Amino acid sequence: MIDFDNSAIFKLKPIDNSKAREDFSRFLIDGEDIFAVFKTIRDQVVFTNKRIIAANVQGITGSKVDYTSIPFSKIQAFSIETSGSLDLDCEIQIYISAVGKVTFEIKGEFDIVAFNRMISVYVLT
Repeated sequence: MIDFDNSAIFKLKPIDNSKAREDFSRFLIDGEDIFAVFKTIRDQVVFTNKRIIAANVQGITGSKVDYTSIPFSKIQAFSIETSGSLDLDCEIQIYISAVGKVTFEIKGEFDIVAFNRMISVYVLT
């Protein structure tokens, strides 16, 4: 599992959904679809209509991967921070029961308000 205590902020770059790790498809259940994909240098995070799945690539060769799944039903609250004139990054913070706060900092051009609407649909229903 990702050590959320020592990795409080995940700096992510949005990528096309088609570039998600192929192995994510093994974790999806019937009716579950990916709607956003982000990456760090080696790791990836996908947002589906059911949950958030993080792939934490480990070791020198990268053959070992830790997957963490956060169901939307466990999110107690979330907030977004839009980008500004000088600070071009935006953020989403989620508060998860039994884990605490996790911050995803999104680099580059990204419509965080539209993303917030999608997250709202899945968390609030």
